[in-house]
Amino acid sequence: MLSYLLNRLWQSLILLVLVSIIGFAVLNLAPGGPLSQFALTPGMTREAIDRIAEQMGLNRPLPIQYLDWGWRLLQGDWGTSYRDQRPVLEIISGHLFATLLLMGSSTLISILVGTWIGIKGATKRYSLFDYAATVGAMVALSIPTFWFGLVAIYVFALKLKWLPVGSMYTIGDQSFYDYAIHLVMPSLVLALVNIAVWSRYMRTATLDVINQDFVRTARAKGLTQRRVLMKHVVGNALLPMITLAGLQLPTILGGALVTETVFTWPGMGRLFLDSLGYHDYPVVMGLLMFSAILVLAGSLIADLLVALVDPRIRLG
Repeated sequence: MLSYLLNRLWQSLILLVLVSIIGFAVLNLAPGGPLSQFALTPGMTREAIDRIAEQMGLNRPLPIQYLDWGWRLLQGDWGTSYRDQRPVLEIISGHLFATLLLMGSSTLISILVGTWIGIKGATKRYSLFDYAATVGAMVALSIPTFWFGLVAIYVFALKLKWLPVGSMYTIGDQSFYDYAIHLVMPSLVLALVNIAVWSRYMRTATLDVINQDFVRTARAKGLTQRRVLMKHVVGNALLPMITLAGLQLPTILGGALVTETVFTWPGMGRLFLDSLGYHDYPVVMGLLMFSAILVLAGSLIADLLVALVDPRIRLG
């Protein structure tokens, strides 16, 4: 287990370095570069821009800039925002709770609803419910997330007036109910695509387990269908779903970016787009690295959980 963990950490470190190199190069070689926001300031002269570049160290060769940024990153200094001169980590931490709340609630909904649909579809194979679930999953996977968000806003916020249009809370309220009512639409929209994925995988995993010998033996012993399903089928079918949950993190993060923009949710996804618009590259790089760490950590935790839950798996 220890050797496996060290090997995975080493691989993750290499991936983080590659992600940082590609991200740093793309941002700095983009048209305008990091100084493009200063060039748009009225009255800004070329001499002033050159002076700013020298003060910020942006006139040095790109490899030197990257090494300096990486060294400061290892020391806990993720840089300073061009936009408001605040530390990058402070800005990210201010938006982290909103993203984790949205991702956590949507993931919980995806697991509960997707698992139920997948199990019911497998046990009622080729039934009307199974066909409806299959068609629904295809539709959910084919239509962009932002379209579902806009439709939800139009129907439930503008027409029916059941839910607020967007944001995380009402200014001056911020009660638990206010947070919950604002969370409903974004979490459901973000969960919709993941429910489709989870239900299809869960259906396949359940069908694989149902045909195993130990399930037929349990039925031969006279156990009820419900007991066989809950004790022998569901537990074994959920094992591959743990790995899927870790692999779904990039999808959830990408969906959160779109969902937070549609619903003006003050999370890291919206911060990423705002920072791109303002050419605030230190914040963009900070978000890129934080997201990469989150994805790699999620994948590692999922693999470790599978090994702990299933004694047949040995990591070494």
